[in-house]
Amino acid sequence: MPFRIISQPIQPAALLHPQAGACATFEGWVRNHNEGQAVDSLEYEAFAELAEKEGERVLAEARERFDLLAVEAVHRVGHLQIGDLAVWVGVAAAHRGPAFDACRYIIDELKARVPIWKREHYASGETTWINCATRGDFADKTPPTAS
Repeated sequence: MPFRIISQPIQPAALLHPQAGACATFEGWVRNHNEGQAVDSLEYEAFAELAEKEGERVLAEARERFDLLAVEAVHRVGHLQIGDLAVWVGVAAAHRGPAFDACRYIIDELKARVPIWKREHYASGETTWINCATRGDFADKTPPTAS
C-alpha cells in the first residue's frame, strides 16, 4: 500500500526501479519547539481509513502530474518523542526535477488534506491540539473536488 498510517516506528521503503535516475525523500521529525514554546513530545491521531483514502488520492494525483516510477508515503500516529520520524515521503523518477517537485507536492497536500490531528506536550506541562492542516506554497491552490 503506497500510503499508510502506522503506530510503529517508520522504516523508509525502498523505491528501487531499474529506470530510476533520481530518488527524493522527505522526513518530518518531531522538533523541540513550536511558535516560541518548548515542546517535549507530540501525539498524532487519525481516522486511519479516511486518512489512508485521502493519502491515496494525493499519491494518485502526484502520479498523474509528475513522471514518477514509484511513490510511497507513511504517517505515524501515537505518542512521539523529540527526533522521532513522524512522516516519510519517497518518490523515484527518471530525472531529479519530477522527483523533487512530486515530493514537495505530496507533503504539502498530505498536510493540507489528510485528517491527522496533533497534540503538543509543552515543557511547561500544558498540552494543546494543533491544526495540522497547513498548505505549503507548492500545494495545489484549488481545493480538491469530491469524487
